Amino acid sequence: MNRRNFLSKASVAAGAFVVTQNAVRTNADTGGASPEANAAEIFQTPETVLEGEMIYRTLGATGEKVSAIGLGGFHIGKPPTEAESLKLIRTAIDRGITFMDNCWDYHDGASEIRMGKALKNGYRNKVFLMSKIDGRDKKTAAKQIDESLLRLDTDRIDLMQYHEIIRLEDPDRIFAESGAAEAMTEAQKAGKIRYIGFTGHKDPLVHLRMMEIAAAKNYKFDAVQMPLNVMDAHFRSFEKQILPKLVAAKTGVIGMKSLGDNFIMQSNTVSAIECLHYALNLPTSVVVTGIEKMDILDQAFTAAKTFKPMNQAQIAALLAKTAPAAVAGKYEKYKTETRFDGTAKNPKWLGGMEEGS
Repeated sequence: MNRRNFLSKASVAAGAFVVTQNAVRTNADTGGASPEANAAEIFQTPETVLEGEMIYRTLGATGEKVSAIGLGGFHIGKPPTEAESLKLIRTAIDRGITFMDNCWDYHDGASEIRMGKALKNGYRNKVFLMSKIDGRDKKTAAKQIDESLLRLDTDRIDLMQYHEIIRLEDPDRIFAESGAAEAMTEAQKAGKIRYIGFTGHKDPLVHLRMMEIAAAKNYKFDAVQMPLNVMDAHFRSFEKQILPKLVAAKTGVIGMKSLGDNFIMQSNTVSAIECLHYALNLPTSVVVTGIEKMDILDQAFTAAKTFKPMNQAQIAALLAKTAPAAVAGKYEKYKTETRFDGTAKNPKWLGGMEEGS
């Protein structure tokens, strides 16, 4: 079975369960949330196909069928032994997860190396492989793309993304003459990468700037990754400011930090399954979640199997529970603190003018 047939199986398999439903949010009381959180929004939960233990969706306008839960690349580098990571990755794939997340800088490349080994023996053809680069200039970006291909032991990466777009100047550097955008375009033309996107976790204003500068240069993103969770809905919200634009443009939406790097669990307001269901209820193509243990993998499959589109009352109740705790981003520390900004700690990863700073 080839990769495209495998990834498309969810849409054609006999007995698959398909469900689509509008998810409506109004300006009803949400427990003291900000006006931003109370803004009226209407989102349609994407067509979702349940087959076996996993649900599948389409990645934006690409037509690619992917698992609605993605395996987070940073966390698969956490197990103490390589063997544990490989077993975790292959078990996830065997059970139906097809979207693999990774990044050039995760664990100094160890996450890509482990995933590359796990994808041997036919596993590469069963997945949609994504990675990310930090380089802002052409030379650095091109070098990182090639290194990711080498570590992942593959001749192409399905989706390559600009990583950590967290500074207002990042888009300017990427789209400048001899910027990273040139390296990405050349890699795509050479068949090294198939689709292009970007990620960021700091502030929706930076995402907006990235999208605006790209649009001015007629540069189209196939996917965009951002935090989408029950706390984000109330504070510096990507859901409110970015998600509607991506939906309108038919851009693939990749949600991350559905549990807020587990900080949301510390708020004692919602369960992990509720967090995952909330993110899946949004018009996300994929929700990437960190999985470093088998019980967390089981949790992800439980969330997928039990997911049903939420109605207006369910959404309002969930947001009302989280609104007081969401004030000032207390449980979204990646928005308010620098310790999660790998490129700030390691500016040399950005290349160009950052070297030696």
